Amino acid sequence: MTDEILKNIEAKYRQLGENHATYLQGLLHAKPINYWDYVEVETLLTLQRPRTRFKDESIFIMYHQVTELVLKMMLHEVEQLVGEDLPADTWAVKIERLNRYTSMLINSFDVMKYGMDYDDYNTFRSTLTPASGFQSAQFRLLEIYCTRPENLLNTEGKKRLGEATDIETIFENIYWKDAGTDRSTGKKSLTLRLFEEKYLAQFVALAKKVQGNTLQDKALKMPDMPDILREKLRAFDRMFNIEWPIVHLETAQHYLDSKGEGKAATGGSEWKKYLHPMYQQRKFFPHLWSNQEISDWGKQ
Repeated sequence: MTDEILKNIEAKYRQLGENHATYLQGLLHAKPINYWDYVEVETLLTLQRPRTRFKDESIFIMYHQVTELVLKMMLHEVEQLVGEDLPADTWAVKIERLNRYTSMLINSFDVMKYGMDYDDYNTFRSTLTPASGFQSAQFRLLEIYCTRPENLLNTEGKKRLGEATDIETIFENIYWKDAGTDRSTGKKSLTLRLFEEKYLAQFVALAKKVQGNTLQDKALKMPDMPDILREKLRAFDRMFNIEWPIVHLETAQHYLDSKGEGKAATGGSEWKKYLHPMYQQRKFFPHLWSNQEISDWGKQ
């Protein structure tokens, strides 16, 4: 076994044009890997920097950091589905992973809903203005990878778009900009302006890059899609675009309106309307839903 391993190592580095003995010699002096270095635990645990003295602000920060890591796992899967030609059975495996991650996001909202003191949260959250979870770039990247940009328009956005088809104009009317734009005046909130300054060019460039090759486009090219894959795609669409926004809305109501106060979101959005899937009308795979299901989107 040892001789075989050495032969394979020698062959590997020969193909690279390298001397395998040099790498073996280096291995003699390398320190063994350990868990805390491999996972960067010590660095990870220093990434929480509360802005106030309230203890539960750390919970708020860590929860959102966990969410961003889950979104990164989802992007890891979606980028493979978009970038490679994979068979239907591999698609089923990866979409199931996406469903599992989305389920984690849905079920974890109880950490937010019941994990912070009500009065403390409603005090320290004012120090977060104008930051908002609305500014999660990874969430927007997932949308772009998953579906054609026109599916990220709500009814009013489609009316404003008219006959235009260019991606820049679509992004001017995309559903999430309604959270920070007064459509009657065109005035944008600071939350939206800062977000656009940092990420909008990246979003538009990615939308152009994956045009005709999104998850939706690839699914449309599967005329004989297995039933199991169809159901997994529908489940992903429903969980990500209906169930997750609903639990987010319910959590916001718990802290912002449970006593009828009607508090504003830190980003200044009309959160009651913006967060509801009936208003967002975001669908990744509209061809997998009946007209009635689309009409009833988010109502139940």
